[in-house]
Amino acid sequence: MSLDISLQQMQMVDVHSQNITHNLAAMADEAGIYKHLWRPEEIGIETAEQLILPLRAAIIRMAADPARFIRHNAENGWGTYYQFLPWLRELLEACEENPDATVVSHR
Repeated sequence: MSLDISLQQMQMVDVHSQNITHNLAAMADEAGIYKHLWRPEEIGIETAEQLILPLRAAIIRMAADPARFIRHNAENGWGTYYQFLPWLRELLEACEENPDATVVSHR
């Protein structure tokens, strides 16, 4: 007989990571997803699955009325509709592929 003893920890690993400028905060707010992205903990967003429907709705909203969102483009060019919409689509795809992933937002 023998004794096996282990000390183990669950370690978080990124399954997806994206970065975007804060200059898009007003556009995200206009699209209805500011808190979902910048402050998820304030509205109870814990998993990627919880982001899927809000992201889909925001993408549809933005694609249907570009002018409404283009007016929020950063004057310095760092943060535009044409950067944000594909970024959101990429994030949606990652959420759909990893619905159980924990959402962590660093501001």
